[in-house]
Amino acid sequence: MHKPLIKIDDKHVPLYRIVWVADLPHFCGEEDCVREGYYEVRLDVDDSIWTHHADRDRVIEALNQWCGDPREDGDMGGEPEF
Repeated sequence: MHKPLIKIDDKHVPLYRIVWVADLPHFCGEEDCVREGYYEVRLDVDDSIWTHHADRDRVIEALNQWCGDPREDGDMGGEPEF
């Protein structure tokens, strides 16, 4: 089994806290924005971690291993089987 923790930036984050991962880097156009170009990893309880592209890819890979990638099982969604 894959470890349920992943290191993002300098934090060890439980995978079960991750709600979603941004596909595109942040861009708001504000002059003083310090998040521009970083990817958001959204956590539960209105928390976020901002990271670069390589860490974002590691998070997605860890989530796929931990949760199982539905593409590997041939399950692409649709109606549930009863």
